[in-house]
Amino acid sequence: MSPSRRHLFGLTLGLAALPGFSVFAKASTGMTAHDFSFTSIDGAALPLKQFKGKTLLVVNTASQCGFTKQYTDLQSLWSRYRDKGLVVLGVPSNDFGGQEPGSSAEIKNFCEVNFDVDFPLTEKEVVVGDKAHPFYKWAAAEFGELAKPRWNFHKYLIDGNGKPVDWYATTTNPMADKVIAAVETTLAKA
Repeated sequence: MSPSRRHLFGLTLGLAALPGFSVFAKASTGMTAHDFSFTSIDGAALPLKQFKGKTLLVVNTASQCGFTKQYTDLQSLWSRYRDKGLVVLGVPSNDFGGQEPGSSAEIKNFCEVNFDVDFPLTEKEVVVGDKAHPFYKWAAAEFGELAKPRWNFHKYLIDGNGKPVDWYATTTNPMADKVIAAVETTLAKA
């Protein structure tokens, strides 16, 4: 390996050790989460720009998943921080294991009856692949390949300016210390 290639390789490895740096992340798209819109579970337009100035936790959800009990903790997180500027947004998806087969009315009823969910929910969306909702394509570009949803209850944290903050795998509970710390830090910067 030439000296210049060794230097570049060493620089890349050194940068990769820095917090927040990923050799897998792609360049910023120049867009923010506020450039996207969903449709609410009730059929109304749900532009994310309405959440400017608020911290947003976007979670792809499913009613028949082993992680469905996370609805309880998502509701707890929402209840605890909504008056401080947090919005939890549930995005039902049938992408993983066919675990969200219901209609919007069935999903809404399930969430309200079983988990007292009152945070915003969208209509069912595709979150992976070529047909993914544009927000999820943007998030994959912003956070990098490793941050794509691999299962239900994958989480993206977005700041009040619509910029990506962090992502959390399915197995990370919404009330985990690292999620709480990131939410509180992001809210404090708003």
